[in-house]
Amino acid sequence: MRRSSRSVGAQIAECWAKRKYEKHFISKLKDADGEQLKTQHWLEVALDCSYISSEEATVLINQFKSIGRMLHSMIDKSHSLCS
Repeated sequence: MRRSSRSVGAQIAECWAKRKYEKHFISKLKDADGEQLKTQHWLEVALDCSYISSEEATVLINQFKSIGRMLHSMIDKSHSLCS
């Protein structure tokens, strides 16, 4: 969970540095989205194993869903972000 959650920010930083190339930018955003989905999975596993409470899981999963929506928005607007 630590690796995948930290990777989201790293992927975003890398995509921003490569925004001159739209396809690479989108690819890295998709990688970041995959990492946030992976983190959501691990949060669900942590909840199933009673490592975290339902309330904690709900808050964290909702935050990662919000990040996912932002990433998709960036993908949709990639043309304007890369020009």
